[in-house]
Amino acid sequence: MNEDRNQHQIIRKDARNCFVESLNDAFKIGKIHLAFATYDLSRPTGQRQTNNIHIYIAVDEFLELCRKLEGGELRYLLKNKKTTGDKTPLYQCLGGTSAEKLAKYGRSRADGKSLSRTAQLLAGSKSDFLFVADSGPGETDQKGLIVPKFGSKPENHVAVSMTYEVFSELLLMTRMHYTAWLSAWYADQYHQVNQRTAQPQENSQYQENEGEAEYASDPMF
Repeated sequence: MNEDRNQHQIIRKDARNCFVESLNDAFKIGKIHLAFATYDLSRPTGQRQTNNIHIYIAVDEFLELCRKLEGGELRYLLKNKKTTGDKTPLYQCLGGTSAEKLAKYGRSRADGKSLSRTAQLLAGSKSDFLFVADSGPGETDQKGLIVPKFGSKPENHVAVSMTYEVFSELLLMTRMHYTAWLSAWYADQYHQVNQRTAQPQENSQYQENEGEAEYASDPMF
């Protein structure tokens, strides 16, 4: 991660040769930004990162996941999946960048396809969760959604093993920062509105007082 990216870091959770971190740089577009990465410490400094995937989750979707976490619903679902051996995700996020946008940014893929990025929360075998991010070729469907087309062979893959408590820390710390940012945003909007309206009001009050003083100076009889 570059220095500018680290300045936006809220919290980072590490596992073996990989990590996931949440960032505050997408709050203004209504997204929660999670960056997944793997690294190889045997490589030279500056070349150690081996996979890097950026996931953007809509704020309302993220808050619903927090609700399930805090209310115990996620723990209940996790227990059921471990008991039954259900391998389907507890949560899934499908996203990415369309081929048209990639071309506009000058980053078209060699195969001409869209870039698919997915995140999945799975029941782990050695820990509570596996928080997995994948990226690779995708196709944009009629609804504008980017459907992954890499099957079981993504171009980038990061799987972060997490306990329930560590996953809770990641989500709840991120939510706290988003709530603080949103409060600051509303305060700033209120301040800007007040600045735009304060001067005209002051002038009109001054003019009104001037008129009152002038009228008061005239003899009543």
